[in-house]
This record gives sequence, C-alpha cells and structure tokens, in this order.
Amino acid sequence: MTGTFFGEVDLASVTLWLFYIFFAALIIYIQRENMREGYPLEDDEGNPSSNPGMWPLPSDKTFKLPHGRGEVTVPSGQTPERADIALKRSGPGNGYPLEPTGDPMLDGVGPASWAPRRDAPELDGHGHPKIVPMSGAEGFRVAAGRDPRGLPVIAGDGEIVGKITDMWIDEPEQMVRYLEMELDSKWGSGTRLMPLTFARIWSDRVNVHALHGKHFATIPTIASPRQVTLLEEDKISGYYGGGKLYAGNRADPKI
Repeated sequence: MTGTFFGEVDLASVTLWLFYIFFAALIIYIQRENMREGYPLEDDEGNPSSNPGMWPLPSDKTFKLPHGRGEVTVPSGQTPERADIALKRSGPGNGYPLEPTGDPMLDGVGPASWAPRRDAPELDGHGHPKIVPMSGAEGFRVAAGRDPRGLPVIAGDGEIVGKITDMWIDEPEQMVRYLEMELDSKWGSGTRLMPLTFARIWSDRVNVHALHGKHFATIPTIASPRQVTLLEEDKISGYYGGGKLYAGNRADPKI
C-alpha cells in the first residue's frame, strides 16, 4: 500500500454524522414506541384525525400481564375509547368547547369523565388487591388524626346524608384511599365510597363540599364489598370531581 488508509477522510466529521444518524433514529424509535396507546389520533368527535402524525404506528407487540391476567397486544388490541358520549361541539371546527347534552355527572363527561380502565382491582406484588376495607385487614389501626368511623356525612348544601362506616386502605402504601359511608334512607340505600381527598374530617362530622344531598344516591357503586376495580375507582373519582363544577349552580357565571 502506497497511501495511508483513511488519509483523505475526516474521521471527526464521520463520527459526528454517525452520531446525528443514530440520534435521529433513536428519536423516531422512541416516538413510535410512544404511539402504542391513544393512536391513531382522533378529532374531538371521535372521527379519524385529518393529521395522523409524521410516523406510522409501530408493529404489534404482545405483553404478558403478571399474576395470570392474560396478555395485551398494542396498539391494535388497546382498550377501545368510550362511544356515544353525551357531548356536542359548540362550534364548527376542532378546538371549540364540548357542551354536555344531558346530566354531565351521570353521563361521565367534562370534569366528571372517566376512562374505560380494566374492570379488575389493582394488585400488589403478591397478586392481592391493593385497596381493601380496613375492617377486613388485620394489623391496621388509626395511628394519628381523627378516626372518622361513626361520624355523620354533611353534603355541600348542609344536608346530613349518612355516616362513615369504614375506611378503605392501600395496604402496600399503608394509607387511607376511601371512606365508606352508609346512606340515610332519604338519600338512597346501601353504601358508597368517597375518595379521601374529597373529605374534610372534623371532630364531629365529615364534610363533602363536592356533592349536594341529591347526588349521593347516584354515586357509582362497586360490585364487591371487599374490593374496588380500576374502572370503579375512575367512575367514583370522576363523579366527585364533576360535582365540583356541576353540583348546584357552580357552572353558572358569578356576578
């Protein structure tokens, strides 16, 4: 060989261009992996988007779920979105506000919306339901603060709607997630769950500002008295959240 190999090649420039190509490919790969849920895109009314994105959807990938819960394949096997939602667009184009066409709290729209999550409880690392009533969990007690069990529940309009009968705890996290209340016959029947974040516990009562008395009968119920599913949690939390806007005349303009 009479010449020097790579003698006319700028190795620094080649290295830099190889890095650019690798980095661009990495960004495209990450973006496509990010499109396994929520894609293909839709407009405000659930129709296919006119601008689906720069990159094609990734090929299907099957994931084995823990604790014998089967498999899930995405993106084609993802949970379908809710259909026939009671909303209408207030203007002709995308981006206009969507207005409820019925009772938004019962229809689960706006701040009361919920997602179609798996109708099964969240599990801990041992395959047991994470959130359970304290009355059925051994070794748990109220270590600090006021124990709300037995206290009356006061709605946002001042009505006494029932009393607290139990607390639902997240065993691995060792914290209370829900309060269970038994409704007075005037406001419904049976028990309902209340997210702890919507309760204000006092020495002689539990205040719930989010709902008025008439709303407690239609709080979403749970199928089992010993566990709550992901779907049930979303519906319950959405109902209370919707009450912050829709209960009473809170959605009306303030003069």
